[in-house]
Amino acid sequence: MPKKNDWTREELQRDYIETMTAVTLPVDVKIDGTTRIYDLTQSEAILRKARTISLANCDCREKVQACSNPLDVCISIDNEADYMISNGYGRKVILEEALDALRRSHDAGLVHISYTDKGQAEPKIICSCCACCCHSLAGLIRFNLPEAVVESDHIALQDEDVCINCGDCVNRCHFQARRMENGTLKYDFSKCYGCGVCVSTCPANAISMVKRSEIKS
Repeated sequence: MPKKNDWTREELQRDYIETMTAVTLPVDVKIDGTTRIYDLTQSEAILRKARTISLANCDCREKVQACSNPLDVCISIDNEADYMISNGYGRKVILEEALDALRRSHDAGLVHISYTDKGQAEPKIICSCCACCCHSLAGLIRFNLPEAVVESDHIALQDEDVCINCGDCVNRCHFQARRMENGTLKYDFSKCYGCGVCVSTCPANAISMVKRSEIKS
């Protein structure tokens, strides 16, 4: 059962689904460039173009309080950053501090999601989301709302010949694409959103980012 202070379907529909789209942003995963999934270098390129960057606490984790993941990792860019700073919701930071926030959240296993209003080309907010608190991730998983997130063009593919069945990626996967069954890792690529948080912690290097279009169903 959802927690009493959890996000409701009505809140998601009114405040987020009707006004925003989202793309997942894996950090420190090398992939051929698309504008929908970014490694650390590509994320840095977005921030380098920014006139102003602000950093604030994650509203979702402050509201739901279901985990101890990092709070001060919500990044705003340019006009959104100006608004956050002028209204006391965020503080102005330099590029290096913003990149540090991305790294800390990636190490914690959070999913980097970039939000844009409909009709807006460039992201104005980069969030680091958890499935237990955050509106987009929690809503997508709990209510099965594919319209809340634009699927990435890549997925984190499992190499069964290299995998050592340690289960580390199962603990990192918010989308339940990976599970252990009788000591063997089972992977359902149809549930993978390409966030990449599993890739950097696989001790056997058995996971790699590949184009979704190259995977046969």
